Amino acid sequence: MSTCDPITLEIIRGAVRAAQAEMEALLERTAISAFIREKKDFYTALLDADGVMAVGSNVPVFGDVCGPVLKKFPIETIKPGDLYWYSDCYGSRGAVSHTNDQVFLAPVFVNGERCAFVMGWAHFSDVGGLRPGSISPDATDHFQEGIIIPPTKLIDQGTTNTAALDIFYRNSRYPETCKGDTRALMGSVDLGVRRMQEIATRFGTDILADALAQLLARTEALVRQRLRETFPVGTHKFTDAIDSDGHGTGPLHIRFALTRTPDDRFILDASETDDQAPGPVNYLMNPDMPGTAFALTFLGGDPGQVCNAGGARALDEVILREGSLLYPRSPAPLGMRGMTMMRVLAALNGLINVAGSPAPAAHSAYIIILMRGTANGKPFLLSDGLGVGYGARPTADGIDAVYFVAQENYPVEFLELGYPVRLNTYAIHRDSGGAGRQRGGCGIIREYEVLADEAVLAVRIDSVVCPPWGTQGGLSGGTGRAIVNPGRPNERLLRPLSDGNKVKKGDILRIETGGGGGHGHPYDRPPEAVLQDVADGFVSVEAAARLYGVIIREGVPDPAATAAARATRPASRAFHRVEYVDALV
Repeated sequence: MSTCDPITLEIIRGAVRAAQAEMEALLERTAISAFIREKKDFYTALLDADGVMAVGSNVPVFGDVCGPVLKKFPIETIKPGDLYWYSDCYGSRGAVSHTNDQVFLAPVFVNGERCAFVMGWAHFSDVGGLRPGSISPDATDHFQEGIIIPPTKLIDQGTTNTAALDIFYRNSRYPETCKGDTRALMGSVDLGVRRMQEIATRFGTDILADALAQLLARTEALVRQRLRETFPVGTHKFTDAIDSDGHGTGPLHIRFALTRTPDDRFILDASETDDQAPGPVNYLMNPDMPGTAFALTFLGGDPGQVCNAGGARALDEVILREGSLLYPRSPAPLGMRGMTMMRVLAALNGLINVAGSPAPAAHSAYIIILMRGTANGKPFLLSDGLGVGYGARPTADGIDAVYFVAQENYPVEFLELGYPVRLNTYAIHRDSGGAGRQRGGCGIIREYEVLADEAVLAVRIDSVVCPPWGTQGGLSGGTGRAIVNPGRPNERLLRPLSDGNKVKKGDILRIETGGGGGHGHPYDRPPEAVLQDVADGFVSVEAAARLYGVIIREGVPDPAATAAARATRPASRAFHRVEYVDALV
């Protein structure tokens, strides 16, 4: 087998990464549903000839996406022109973690030789189930969350199984949208196949195979090196929690213990995590996910590296307990698993903090609303995911108003043109970022005026009871809430995880999203930085004085008053969630 030299390796890395980016651009521009086209809730990946992910998106939620297909369809039976499809969460062992997410997988052949696979994944807006949008806080089992597609050969050497697609479309309340998204995802995968064929033809299949193997090995080696630098020999523990499952159970704790053995094995044990929940917050975590998330944390800022299965290989073992929140038994519902996934990512950062290495504070979990009703005689479904504040970093403030990684908040113009709502307010949620030497990111405020005659609303908000923790003296982030008709006599506060909330024409829905935790003591933040936060609308004058000890008078810090206020510096401890603690348990 030929060996890929270092210069060619970087050319191939760039070419494959460009192919992946082109796939995503095509999917974004041709999809019909807003969650794909505007929210960008999708990802693509290129895999080697054995189905191991070699180049993936910077979205740390994937696992072994090819394994479920190869378990049913032996790799030697796969032919050019095939396309495989699934959305079976339990059947894929969490490679896909709620039923809205559809996975398409195609092999790449050159001169009769299989040299790669291409994968496309996207969130479809409605695949049947209990409520429009398919995910609902009311769900009590997985079968209420939409049609489940086991690994299926959708295209057999160029011939499409139209009957399978017809069944799929018939189970959606919005079949035309479903058809458009299916075509977009199929087109994206087809483009990836053609681009990988071009790369393999240009460089040779042997060189491509060696290049992908080197990329996997490089990621694994770099992540293992960072794990060694981060975690001393011994066991490091961290606990985080989600507020509730919406059905009366909570808080629900995620407990991680990462052990580095004397012979440099890394074992992540999540077996002490709480039991699975009756409500749809269970997260069927693929064992590859934690290592992938560590890879993103350690390497995500390096444009010369790629996110791939090498990160998962850097952990020698991941221990999960069947029947727990992170390894539920079927048919436990999974639709709202995003809030648990976000706490998992925060808990992994917590492990790094516990080990004494620099890592961000906790972030809020992005908020989901689903508004369903009828306008002008036609049914509508508004699925909106709202950005939150991310945790402050050791050397920088947290990121403000981000949904998840590169995914986006809907533009105002898009919402008002496409749905029977008017946005009266879209602003930064002032004072929601946890105070610290580095400030936690702030969430947002959105006020929707309902223009439909009536509608039913579902909301998913977490981190109210258990706000995002601050670290190294930083304070916990602010919380979110959903209010109907704020300031009016008929004002009402919605339960954070609830469905069936009725609204009518003229009602105002106000959503406030939470912020990220702070990093470092707030009194160590330079007064000039606090003043800039006040000027930019991130911090109020009152919070500047109360939390940062910075007294602002006539638009400038008062040096004497600030010095006096900061002379009574509050004592701090390792973590802060409502109050300072040495450990979160």
